[in-house]
Amino acid sequence: MRWITLVVALLLVLPTIAHAQGKKKTPNIIYIMSDDHANAAIGAYGSWLKPVVKTPNLDKLAARGMLFKNSVVTNSICTPSRAAMMTGQYSHKNSVYTLNDALPTTTQHLGHLMRMLGYQTGLIGKWHLAIDPTGFDYWSVLPGQGQYINPKLQMMGSKKKDLKEFTGGYSEDVITDLSIDWIKKRDKDKPFMLLCHFKAPHRPWDPAPRFKDLYKDVKIPEPETLLDDYKGRAKQVSLIRMRVGEDFQERDLQMPIPKDKSRDELRKWAYQEYLKRYLSCVAAVDENVGRLMAFLEQEGLAEDTIIVYTSDQGFFLGEHGFYDKRLMYEPAITTPLIISWPGHTQKGTVNTDMIINIDHAPTFLELAGGKAPASMQGKSYKSILEGKTPPDWRKSTYYRYWMHMDGAHNVPAHYGVRTDRYTLIHYYGKALEMKGAKDLKLEPEWELFDRQKDPQQMRNVYADPDYAAALRELRADLDRHRREVGDEK
Repeated sequence: MRWITLVVALLLVLPTIAHAQGKKKTPNIIYIMSDDHANAAIGAYGSWLKPVVKTPNLDKLAARGMLFKNSVVTNSICTPSRAAMMTGQYSHKNSVYTLNDALPTTTQHLGHLMRMLGYQTGLIGKWHLAIDPTGFDYWSVLPGQGQYINPKLQMMGSKKKDLKEFTGGYSEDVITDLSIDWIKKRDKDKPFMLLCHFKAPHRPWDPAPRFKDLYKDVKIPEPETLLDDYKGRAKQVSLIRMRVGEDFQERDLQMPIPKDKSRDELRKWAYQEYLKRYLSCVAAVDENVGRLMAFLEQEGLAEDTIIVYTSDQGFFLGEHGFYDKRLMYEPAITTPLIISWPGHTQKGTVNTDMIINIDHAPTFLELAGGKAPASMQGKSYKSILEGKTPPDWRKSTYYRYWMHMDGAHNVPAHYGVRTDRYTLIHYYGKALEMKGAKDLKLEPEWELFDRQKDPQQMRNVYADPDYAAALRELRADLDRHRREVGDEK
């Protein structure tokens, strides 16, 4: 009879054990996304800024997990990149092409799908998709870009005009405070996914008062291409108005822009002021990432929580004499991506597989025990996190920027394909009708860069006969991408 009693007891206990194991295997996810944070501005990425950049917490996160060197976006501009991340779709599929577009209210996205899998979902910080957030158990968001000092947020259940002001606060501190508070108040019987979206280091680069003199007496190293004159590139590149110094406004640097300097003198002077302000904003991001990491340790949540750090896109930090993003050059389309998944990602791993921002949603769904719907165009990289790259993983990525010569930055609409070695860009001379767009009749142009021999993308080899064979393959690959993703217009 004793063995019967033991069997009955085991049958009663096994479901509890399975439930407990299931809870442990279903990780919490904190997705931290900053705004316009270039990977060059993180020490762990080892750029020319490494001697001066101060990111001890992000460097620590990289040492604990996996750092991706080939993480790229599909459209390097804030609103479309956020929509791509949420929907797992390219711009032409989710209908968010430009800064002027809103995410359709009927769109089913990551927030809805994670809730269906039993997750508590929270969104705090920058949303920037025009509509009130949907699919979240809790949200509090900045209105549009928001402001750094004394930020105001729209809280869940309130209207856009009814904002709560956090007097005496700094945006990254407030967003982190709200994030920690939400985690403390969560239902501890359920896993959670928190989207913690920082405003920094978005223009106009207002550092927290405690960091305003962080780089006061520091000489910032210059990128090799700061004084680029755009010769040999597509003519449309020389029309772009994102030039350090020349296209800055007084608000950007909080000081008058000198009128008596040559182009190169102005660029070098403005670069120093620009980077000091930008990197000081990054310091607040890093500090608050550290606060979140410390909180998880204190609460005993660190081992059961995946931390993802990324940015909505990259940013020019003086490369080619530019600031901002948009263009299909490496500084703008590559993003930092650092992920710690305790017990799964090998510590200190550097990965070079191509990850796209439309891959995040499918990945989180698989991590949560679900599956991405057929409407998502991205692919889960869960196995890559575990050190196993699928044999059929992508060898190239497709990019398209839709905002044609908007009058503010004059970046022409373009699309292209990127491989481990090459970048092929087509400026096709037309785009969506946009308010404020300049009526310029631009002839289609092409650029081809061999990043293996020319990592700075200074020499356009599109017409070089030595690249004829490579060009044919890239043109065919570009056509294939456009067919497969359904973007042939």
